[in-house]
Amino acid sequence: MYLVVVYDVNVERVNKVHKYLKSYLHWQQNSVFEGKINKSQYNKILVELKNLVDEEEDSIIVYKFPYKYLDKMVVGIEKNPISFIL
Repeated sequence: MYLVVVYDVNVERVNKVHKYLKSYLHWQQNSVFEGKINKSQYNKILVELKNLVDEEEDSIIVYKFPYKYLDKMVVGIEKNPISFIL
């Protein structure tokens, strides 16, 4: 499956969330990660994100796709390009 994760968390937790997601996904730009993962990794990511954030204060949006086939267009500077995505 393919994930796109977008988050808006308190500054106290930004580095923890960023570091955790970086171990599974590719950083795209501020607070945005994407990448191909398996079902086990998906479940693990969701559990750990719930442990890292304050659900009363933070927001995380996870877009899940069966396969990566998105037509992506970047306007302006692409901060961290991926050369090829399946």
